[in-house]
Amino acid sequence: MFKGKVVAITGAGSGIGRALATELAPLGARLALSDINPAALAETKQLLPAGTDAKTYALDVSARDAVFRFAADVQRDFGAAHFIFNNAGTGVFATVENTEIDEIEKVLSINLWGTIYGTKAFLPIMLAQKEGCIINISSGFGLIAAPCQATYCMSKFAVRALAETLWHELPGTGVRSVVVHPGGINTNIAKNSLKARRTGELEQRLMKGVGGKLTTTPQECARQIIRGLQSGKNRLLVGSGARTTMILARLLPNSYGKVLRHILGF
Repeated sequence: MFKGKVVAITGAGSGIGRALATELAPLGARLALSDINPAALAETKQLLPAGTDAKTYALDVSARDAVFRFAADVQRDFGAAHFIFNNAGTGVFATVENTEIDEIEKVLSINLWGTIYGTKAFLPIMLAQKEGCIINISSGFGLIAAPCQATYCMSKFAVRALAETLWHELPGTGVRSVVVHPGGINTNIAKNSLKARRTGELEQRLMKGVGGKLTTTPQECARQIIRGLQSGKNRLLVGSGARTTMILARLLPNSYGKVLRHILGF
């Protein structure tokens, strides 16, 4: 499925993006790796097996023109683009009351607009090829909302909506749309997320409960994503707690908060 195919990944300097790169390389994928941190990106490239066809691109996904240049560069350098993983993401951990407007704008510019730009930039290439797959990384919090995660949840619900809309629009084109809902993945997103300028007691209590739920490694998450793609599924629930969030969303759409409070211990 991946041998000789061109796979573009945003946020490839760490976490799930790096793990996807290191798992796809042995499968014969040709990798176009991008990240806002060139040093981290270089570290990812060093982890790839010798002989991997890979190029790196410094990229801020919140910059529209830069994302469209990235897509054009990938097509120029590789001659095609078969997969795009819109993976780059961040967050801010604070209540709606304590979250500043500029913090909301920053998270949405990366998580949502970065995904929109990536989709719009690569979709025409794939449609012209009559072959391709757009993989948008949502979250378990794209299925249910959680306290102190409003901005992150807003972005991931919207990413899910974009992917699901494409399910209805792409049949017959040769292009697939896949949405991924990772659960508790032990990545650097907490360290790399924005530090809220204002926090309170609820944030402090919740932070203690959240940390212990991040139990799935990025490598295992990447393996589950790859297996899901190979199976042909269009919604992938990966990592600890992902299936639980889907069950809660379906069975308790109006009252899952009671279960969530018990799980997070607040």
